[in-house]
Amino acid sequence: MLDLATRVYNHNFRIDPIVRSLLDTDFYKLLMAQMILRRHRDVSVTFGIHNRTRSVRIAEEVDIGALREQLDHARSLRLSRGEATWLRGNAFYGTRRILSPEFITWFEGFQLPDYDLAVRDGQYELSFHGSWLETTMWEVPALAILNELRSRATLRGMGRFDLQVLYARAMTRVWEKIERLRRLPDLSIADFGTRRRHGFLWQDWCVQAMQEGLGPAFTGTSNCLIALRREVEAVGTNAHELPMVYAALAEDDAALAQAPYAVLGDWQQDYEGNLLIVLPDTYGTTGFLEKAPDWISAWTGMRIDSKDPIEGGEEVIAFWKSRGCDPREKLAIFSDGLDIDTIEGIHAHFHGRMRIGYGWGTLLTNDFRGLVPGGRLDPISIVCKVSEANGRPTVKLSDNPSKAQGPEDLVARYRRVFGLGEQAAMPVVV
Repeated sequence: MLDLATRVYNHNFRIDPIVRSLLDTDFYKLLMAQMILRRHRDVSVTFGIHNRTRSVRIAEEVDIGALREQLDHARSLRLSRGEATWLRGNAFYGTRRILSPEFITWFEGFQLPDYDLAVRDGQYELSFHGSWLETTMWEVPALAILNELRSRATLRGMGRFDLQVLYARAMTRVWEKIERLRRLPDLSIADFGTRRRHGFLWQDWCVQAMQEGLGPAFTGTSNCLIALRREVEAVGTNAHELPMVYAALAEDDAALAQAPYAVLGDWQQDYEGNLLIVLPDTYGTTGFLEKAPDWISAWTGMRIDSKDPIEGGEEVIAFWKSRGCDPREKLAIFSDGLDIDTIEGIHAHFHGRMRIGYGWGTLLTNDFRGLVPGGRLDPISIVCKVSEANGRPTVKLSDNPSKAQGPEDLVARYRRVFGLGEQAAMPVVV
């Protein structure tokens, strides 16, 4: 097993790449990019980094020269022959050729586009403008680079023994969580931790620990490169980005109201009945379910993301029952800010009432809370979101207004169109 402390201590390279491959991204990015390639090649968008944890002035912690170097290195990457062969030959979700020859041919010739970088009030303004198909591929590597550079800046002054103790404590913390997970009946859990990980090597270690500690209860990782190397399933479906762009492109209120369902209709057609997990909260779960067409109830399940997990789970159970479905045959995936206590609480409440899956993210791959004085390794809530599509601002309302984005006048319009009432803000930890 890799000696992480020694590896971190021995930074004797001209550049120690953070992103090592174009496959060092989440599987849902490839699935969404394929849909964009087929349907929306001409759409132009802007993505931008936003640090929700404003108390952390990340531009004062991460050197701008080091950031540019890592971003430029990521732009130099190309898909290797072996990686393309894995994409072509591997069965994802038990199905071969989910990724079409057309998409893989495009990916083989792809390189990350240019970026704009500035500093304002202690924060980086990092943005990506251009083709939706190309700029969407920046989200995961950009976040991984920023988070790992922050980790490296904190670790740089630590000695070899300090690092050994730090990683021993962090490993013990992860393993103790895994031991508690073992007690949960019918557990199904995956790693969703790429975007805000402590570092690539640490995420890889966490995946190996989950493999050994949980066996078949560990269903895979969202990270394609780690899935390839560790021979586990690459998992994921889609994200809020799709309905946000579809909504921005809508020409009137009627088209706007239908945008979240239009996304799912296109997705279902493109993936021929596979990967049918609904993400209902972009403009409010309650309104989405109330107005959902009947064919939505035939999908495999739902991902409960920004709502209180117990409230959200009860809401989707009520929806399935109202549409004549047996919730015990449906799948609910919980994925928002999960940690061991939350997972145990969800499992105790819902086990036996529906199938349950967990996408465990930041607090699997970046839980160094309290291990360094001043919280300098504590994870932060940093995101990379689409902010504009064909010159029109995008909007996200969310079940948690703390995660909302968009100009005030458009937010008001979207709230009216989607019938969003009063919401209680919840803290966004990660």
